[in-house]
This record gives sequence, C-alpha cells and structure tokens, in this order.
Amino acid sequence: MDISIRRAASSDLAGIWMILEPVIRAGGTYVFAQDSSKEKMLTYWLGNDKKTYVAEYEGRLVGTFYIKSNQPDFGDHICNAGFVVNPDFSGKGIGRAMGVFALREARRLGYLGMQFNFVIKSNDRAVRLWESLGFEILGEIPEAYRHPSLGLVPALIMYQALQ
Repeated sequence: MDISIRRAASSDLAGIWMILEPVIRAGGTYVFAQDSSKEKMLTYWLGNDKKTYVAEYEGRLVGTFYIKSNQPDFGDHICNAGFVVNPDFSGKGIGRAMGVFALREARRLGYLGMQFNFVIKSNDRAVRLWESLGFEILGEIPEAYRHPSLGLVPALIMYQALQ
C-alpha cells in the first residue's frame, strides 16, 4: 500500500473530521466523549501546541496524527502524539506507517523521547503496534478510562527513547 504522509493543511479539515468522527462516536480508544462536536475535536486536533499530519492513500485521507511537546519548558524535550486511522482502512498498515513516520519526524524535530500518557489497555491493537515499534510500558493507571462497554479499564503509559 503506497501511503504518503504530510503536514495537515486547512483544506484537510473535512477529511480529518471524517477520520476522527467515527472513532470518537464508537468510543473505546480515546478519552473524548462520544458526542464531542466537530468544532471541539478539530480545535483540539489542530491546536497551536501541535504539529498535525495526514496520511493519504490514492488521494484519500486515511489517517491523521499529531506530535506535541508532552510538557512545557523543562519537559519539552519529550513529545507526545495521538493517532487515528479511518476505520475503513483498519488493519492495512496505516497506523504502522504513521507511527514510523512520527518517530522519524520527532527525532528530526529534536525530541529525545516519545511518551504516550494514556493508551487504553483494552485497545489491544494499539498496544501491540506501539510495542512492535519499540515502545515499552512504563506503568499502568488502574480504572483510568470509562470504557463504553467494558466499564472501568486501565490506561498504560508507554515510552520510547529517540536518541
């Protein structure tokens, strides 16, 4: 699958929302309420604190992610990131391609590590992907996420050094 990844542009807003909306509405992978508005989500996803990217396949947006400093000032050398793949393209390597690109981009931007603060433990696909890309689980937060069907589930803190 020939996937291209680039910085998001203002012309991508509708396409980014088409990726985010079904994932947010389904619940189970992100902390956002299932009824979160388009305005709320796009404001968050494309916030000034983030560099936002899109993944394209055959001219269609199929994934999006952002990279941002995990903390301000003396903690800004470690980045955080968020990823969403269009559910219609799940299992086709889009998440992996974005993850590999994000790690390379984070290094290029000068970050020394990438930390995920809140990976839902029941999101097996994400946990397996990040472990396969070299992330380690540093800790587990019990009952951190109100899963829409499983109830309270743990969240994981995952990290990868980028030096």
